[in-house]
Amino acid sequence: MTHIRVRIGALGLALLAGLAAPPALAAENPAAAPTVEEQRLDRAAPQEILARSGFDTVAPEFAQVLDRARSYAQAQRLVERHGARLWQRAVDRAQGRGPAGGDLSRDDDRPLYWARLGMTREVRQWQPEFGLTAARRAKLLAALERTSRGQDSIRYPRSRSESHSQSTSQSGSTSGSGSGSKKVKRILVTGFDPFTLDRDVRISNPSGATALALDGTVIRTADGPARIETAVFPVRWQDFADRTVERTLRPHLPHVDLFTTVSQGRVGRIDIERTNGAWRGGFPDNENLSRTETVPVTDPASQPQWTTTTLPYKAIVAADTGRFPVYDNTSVTEIPAGGTDPVVRPEGPTAGSTARAGGGGNYLSNEIAYRATLLRDRLGLGGSLPGGHVHTPVLEFGAGNTDPASGTVTDAQFVRNRLDIIAQVRSILTVAADATSDTTADVTG
Repeated sequence: MTHIRVRIGALGLALLAGLAAPPALAAENPAAAPTVEEQRLDRAAPQEILARSGFDTVAPEFAQVLDRARSYAQAQRLVERHGARLWQRAVDRAQGRGPAGGDLSRDDDRPLYWARLGMTREVRQWQPEFGLTAARRAKLLAALERTSRGQDSIRYPRSRSESHSQSTSQSGSTSGSGSGSKKVKRILVTGFDPFTLDRDVRISNPSGATALALDGTVIRTADGPARIETAVFPVRWQDFADRTVERTLRPHLPHVDLFTTVSQGRVGRIDIERTNGAWRGGFPDNENLSRTETVPVTDPASQPQWTTTTLPYKAIVAADTGRFPVYDNTSVTEIPAGGTDPVVRPEGPTAGSTARAGGGGNYLSNEIAYRATLLRDRLGLGGSLPGGHVHTPVLEFGAGNTDPASGTVTDAQFVRNRLDIIAQVRSILTVAADATSDTTADVTG
């Protein structure tokens, strides 16, 4: 069955399942069509990215394992195990552990993205003999998304010695110095999938690459070591409306010393976004769906139009963190109180205004910053927990490699830009941790 599945594709599998299953079972479990994201998998660039990283075997091997499941419970365990394995494999590759699997640079975030889509397509089209309701299939897909994004593997060490031991075994990380009584700071960082893929399917997202490069690493701060844990989020409006950000961050915000959401922003610059707005501007997501509305949250009656960073933006902007200039971005777009038309406010929102764009715009980068900082405030942490949003530069290909139709999937400048962005975000985190040195978490809890 597995051999046939790989060769005949989705349509053949659907027909085969329909012929083999009793009519009632076939009607209950129709093979779902691939999503818009999954359909892009068959283009040449994603296939090349997978092949040049060794991740081209992930989905076929997962399909073979999935076909051996004889119950829903067994399938759930398999999905969770292989989702977590994919995340760890991507982290290990980015941090220099294990085989590279090909000549694609290790810092590349795209193998994880495309391999995950290969796995979700397999789950979406899988027709097990025991039958699978739409609700249970959705739960399997949700588990795969969660585990393969590092969203359920955020864990901090309980002691300084444990953190030190882990830090010395990881490429590019440094252990802290000072007395053994010093506590280990906890830093939480999020990134995103690639997006605008119909414009250029070769696109990488430096925020996702940063998440892979920094997950589980330790940086040196003025107070000693700080452990970074990361997760990656989809570029899909519906996932955010379904509270994926809040579910992931809520267990950890009360226990961390610093957090920042990270996304790709403007060309040639890094922005520390001062203000986030409660508005979705409608730009199409990775499923080519648009949403123009107030950001949907629980308890909308108490929802503010704006939230504010508590990152030490003055210290970050003043520091020499890397080759890209860093700005304290205060501009927003609002409808003033009593007005009807949007107005750009370079110095931030005015009293009683309605949000139309935060400093980071009105797409999902603004929304993750809004949701994370709103959660911070609703947990009563606004006065004590530094947190906000960092917009990285747009990750650009080298000169002469700007045509998606004729260009290559990578080049030397592309890799250099991504490595420099990763290094600068790491430096920004160090500056932020140093500037908030009096908020060290208790690592025994």
